[in-house]
Amino acid sequence: MRRAAVAAVAIVSAIAVAGCGLGAGKSTSGVVTLNVTRNFGTAPVGAVSEKSIPGSQTVMRMLERSFKVTTRYSGGFVESIDGHAGSASRLDWFYYVNGVQATMGAAGTSVHKGDRIWWDLHDWTATDSIPAVVGSFPEPFVHGIGGRRYPVTIECGTDTGAACKRVTSELNSIGVPVSSQAIGGGSGTDSIGVVVGSWHDVEGELLAALIEHGPASSGVYARFAGANGSSLQLLNPSGKVVRTLGADAGLIAATAQPSTGPFWLITGTDVAGVSAAAAALTPAQLRDHFALAVQGQSDFPVPLEAAS
Repeated sequence: MRRAAVAAVAIVSAIAVAGCGLGAGKSTSGVVTLNVTRNFGTAPVGAVSEKSIPGSQTVMRMLERSFKVTTRYSGGFVESIDGHAGSASRLDWFYYVNGVQATMGAAGTSVHKGDRIWWDLHDWTATDSIPAVVGSFPEPFVHGIGGRRYPVTIECGTDTGAACKRVTSELNSIGVPVSSQAIGGGSGTDSIGVVVGSWHDVEGELLAALIEHGPASSGVYARFAGANGSSLQLLNPSGKVVRTLGADAGLIAATAQPSTGPFWLITGTDVAGVSAAAAALTPAQLRDHFALAVQGQSDFPVPLEAAS
């Protein structure tokens, strides 16, 4: 499967061996959902849910029970789902569990209570590894990774206290306790980190540095430009800038690195942009989006123009 999910393998492995899981924790539902889309979530294919999960359940078995699936490489690689197939022109199926890119083939990945499984057929011209996405929120915060839930740390900018409180309140409302600290404190390998602040405040963070280097480094199809990040550039699936937002623009994105757990960035071109991004941290607004830019009343799922 090329090198897809290599970074995610190391990320999740590092979390697993850390041994600091919080257990199942409080959750509103143990139902497992399976969502199938195309073009970075812009074109739905189908969705199913299961209340009872057999102990031997795997992602592949669940997929094959509800969809027509063809595979390659002795069943280790999904070629088509309900007739939608990859191609030689850098179009393939990828899957995510609780917002984290798969660590291995679907036949070897167990399903756990509350998991949100998401298959998407998309162009990998700009990158074949998108370590984490936001479209399965409130995961991975509620049910974690690999059946284990992990502590959540929020790093807050000095001038975005209201946005940070809003993010904290949203997570608390779904039963996720958080610990807060100033930006730069770091979340470690055994927790999920959330950074809330304007681009000027967060640009020294690891996630910000990855975003600056483009989708091949972060899996995020957006980047900031101008003095102190005064503009937000939105990219298409090929990694090209197709739209630029200015004042009051915000971004919600997620990624991960082998040395850290998954971490989320809620940022913007200014304080108003960060507030707009914080307000968008809801399951309904983030659903099926790899990352989301916002400005005023407008949402811009990125990559932009993914359906074209």
